Amino acid sequence: MTPELDRIDRKILHELMQDATLPVAQLADRVGLSQTPCWKRVQKLEAAGVITGRVALVAPEKIGLGLTVFVEIEAAEHTDAWRAAFKAAVEVLPEVVEVHRMAGDVDYLLKVAVPDMDAYDRFYLALTRQLPCRNVTSKFSMERMKATTAWPINTTDI
Repeated sequence: MTPELDRIDRKILHELMQDATLPVAQLADRVGLSQTPCWKRVQKLEAAGVITGRVALVAPEKIGLGLTVFVEIEAAEHTDAWRAAFKAAVEVLPEVVEVHRMAGDVDYLLKVAVPDMDAYDRFYLALTRQLPCRNVTSKFSMERMKATTAWPINTTDI
């Protein structure tokens, strides 16, 4: 069950999405609370599954992952067995950084990060060996113009 988020909770989330390394004292100051109530709210948001983790964001090109590919998959069949095989296949391929089940002409959309075209070809062959697909379409990103992990959250009262 999703907890009801008040304005302070939304402010806490906004601040943490900008910088999860903020000390509690600074976070509390920014949202207008003292430290203990602020920390309790953060813990409550974590316990409720609203905050799912805290990570370091890394520029993929700085670690040798210069090619981002969006891969559209049309399922060979729409069965529980195929979906389970698909899930198992993408879970063991570390190049897959996001998977979305879609509505419309495409069944799944994968975001894949690889060093170069040769690495993508190896990924493509590994994926298609593991899983029969009706169609696989690759779209290569030429430039990342915006990337954020911060969800647009309303920090004012409605």
